[in-house]
Amino acid sequence: MTARVQSGPVTRELTPQIARLAVAGLALVWAVPFWWMLVAAFRPAGSGADASLLPSLTPTLANFAEAWASADFPLYFLNSLAICAGILVVQLVTASLAGYVFARLEFPGRGILFALFLVQLMLVPVVLLVPNLKTIAALGLYDTLPGVMAPYCATAFGTFLMRQSFREVPRELEDAAMIDGAGWWARIRLIYLPLTKPALVAFSIVSVTSHWNEFLWPLMVINSPDRRPLTLGLASFTLSAEGMQAWGLIAAGTFLVSLPLLAAFLIFQRRFVNSFLASGIK
Repeated sequence: MTARVQSGPVTRELTPQIARLAVAGLALVWAVPFWWMLVAAFRPAGSGADASLLPSLTPTLANFAEAWASADFPLYFLNSLAICAGILVVQLVTASLAGYVFARLEFPGRGILFALFLVQLMLVPVVLLVPNLKTIAALGLYDTLPGVMAPYCATAFGTFLMRQSFREVPRELEDAAMIDGAGWWARIRLIYLPLTKPALVAFSIVSVTSHWNEFLWPLMVINSPDRRPLTLGLASFTLSAEGMQAWGLIAAGTFLVSLPLLAAFLIFQRRFVNSFLASGIK
């Protein structure tokens, strides 16, 4: 019994240190591919040791210049930006309106309808590929950027997040606005949205990141080279570079594609973390 009592404080002191070491080890493993990408991208062509993690003593930007000239990355950037921005704008509107309906309006079957709405979260996205593709073709949106955006106009995750956030807003604020004559749209715009800004920011980060990196659905919809997003453009560029075994060129192209998200995270890192903590997303 005495040994157990004495070992208690020691165990409590060692537990945070072990946790920090474990997190540091996982972060190191996660960072290795990014480090290799940077090393390979700045390594001169023909220098050998493509799998080495040691940086070259004579770094060069030649791989970036060649990658930029070999593929139409500016057009790919514009296509991805249009897709992500279009999806996000529509999702913020639909998720906010649906979240308000499920959070504040009383109507028969609300709980059942909300449960059915959340079934979307349980479906594997691959299951919906064929039905979505048939719908897009029937609407005449095949091989268009709106066709890539269309299946994401409604979001179960965004609706659930906004519903939970709206439920935390004191109802007295809405009652006061109703007494002043504010309509439902004014109440959402002036009360609910400003008070749930962390949830909106957190959802925006998740939405932009997922659709910026999406590959399978755009591959199914887009055929024209001038409508390719970054993921499809990078895949096409990588196939041509693999034939030459130009790993430095592939790494440079990959870095160009991931640079916007990396830069945004580094610049707004604290805002990102605070938004996720405030919204409760784990």
